[in-house]
Amino acid sequence: MKHSQLHIERSVDQEEYFAKRQLKKGAVGWLLLVGLGVSYVISGDFAGWNFGLAQGGWGGMFIATVVVAVMYLCMSFSMSEMSTMLPTAGGGYSFARVAFGPLGGYLTGTAILIEYAIAPAAIAVFIGAYCESLFGVGGWVVYLICYALFMGLHLKGAGEALKIMFVITSIACVALLVFILGMAPHFNSQNLFDISVSSNTGASSFLPLGYIGIWAAVPYAIWFFLAVEGVPLAAEEVKDPVRDLPRGMIGSMLILAAFALLILFLGAGAAGADALKSSGAPLVDALIAVYGQNTWLASFVNFVGLAGLIASFFSIIYAYSRQIFALSRAGYLPKSLSLTNRNKAPTLAIIVPGVIGFLLSLSGEGDLLILMAVFGATISYVLMMLSHIKLRLSRPDLPRPYQTPGGIVTSSIALVLAAIAVVAGLMVNPKVWLITAMIYIGFVLYYVLYSRHHLVKGTPEQEFARIDDQ
Repeated sequence: MKHSQLHIERSVDQEEYFAKRQLKKGAVGWLLLVGLGVSYVISGDFAGWNFGLAQGGWGGMFIATVVVAVMYLCMSFSMSEMSTMLPTAGGGYSFARVAFGPLGGYLTGTAILIEYAIAPAAIAVFIGAYCESLFGVGGWVVYLICYALFMGLHLKGAGEALKIMFVITSIACVALLVFILGMAPHFNSQNLFDISVSSNTGASSFLPLGYIGIWAAVPYAIWFFLAVEGVPLAAEEVKDPVRDLPRGMIGSMLILAAFALLILFLGAGAAGADALKSSGAPLVDALIAVYGQNTWLASFVNFVGLAGLIASFFSIIYAYSRQIFALSRAGYLPKSLSLTNRNKAPTLAIIVPGVIGFLLSLSGEGDLLILMAVFGATISYVLMMLSHIKLRLSRPDLPRPYQTPGGIVTSSIALVLAAIAVVAGLMVNPKVWLITAMIYIGFVLYYVLYSRHHLVKGTPEQEFARIDDQ
């Protein structure tokens, strides 16, 4: 009798625990997911990618971009399969949790968290540069306004936040199209190769920094696509996960690949690769180089280009809050971080990383913050692709409403390229890479010393793993 009563009390406690940690079901359709995937990334078209020109020249950046696009496309196919198998807010963490157990899930989730917590700080720096160019005001004031305003909007709830994001992203896409049309008549292939040729091995006008420049450009090529893998984080708020998640991931990836190649060709081809390699606002500077100062075209792209930066900033707040929500709900991180408000938004999961990101943005080092975000991203990519391979081999009978074209061959290609990208970050700046690695190690120690003893039973990931182990 006592055992039965204790079981009932535990069930009631569990129900009460999860009742306080609910997201808003059915708030998102496939079109909003495509918008979400594009908005995560679109800031990379407006600033950040061009630092790759300084690392590898135009040829090095072009090769790196093609290779990275292949990696992300293969990864999108693989993650589409896993997201329809396990549609929870944990995304990559959930996949690794089922494939490799609690430690594998935690290692993946915290790597993603590093990526998503630091990327908005880099974007805030670029927003500051655009505002400085447009209004003469930048720096910490702009960073603070961004974080305060957009965290506040996210606290209003997912459906409202994502609809606002979709509108902002659409405006940003218009700015990119205007830029592309404005640059096309002035394209000159010689401008692509105007960076001075070094004495490095393999150096030429196509690869002015030599073969090593291709590798060094990889982290900045990743900036063209960084965070598109966050689409599955909306799984618990999607109307039809089986249909909508693959459409959202693959659709947004194809749009982003087209924009990346057009901007890389036409931006450098019209204005010159050397002129853009260290710019904080490369699209604006490209238009000024071609059309002159104070033209309506440069002013338009500068003003509307802020929408692109804001779209990514806005949507990655959504991504980090859902990742923290899932990790906290499972007990990996402090459980208070997964409490949701009356709008079904995870309050502290939105606010706490925002405060940390604001403090990081005060460094003003957008290029270094990119490297830190890429470190977390590439580690998570390796673990997520290993998860796909493991689940294919150890759980071939699991329902897969969507199947990856090419199966484990596709995820293996992404795995190898992601492993190369991990090393590329170390080559560009070992100090920044090691600092980020130390942050990651700190998360691992927290798990080993504390959170593994306080994991919560009954989370979607754990239930999925338990049922399918039977």
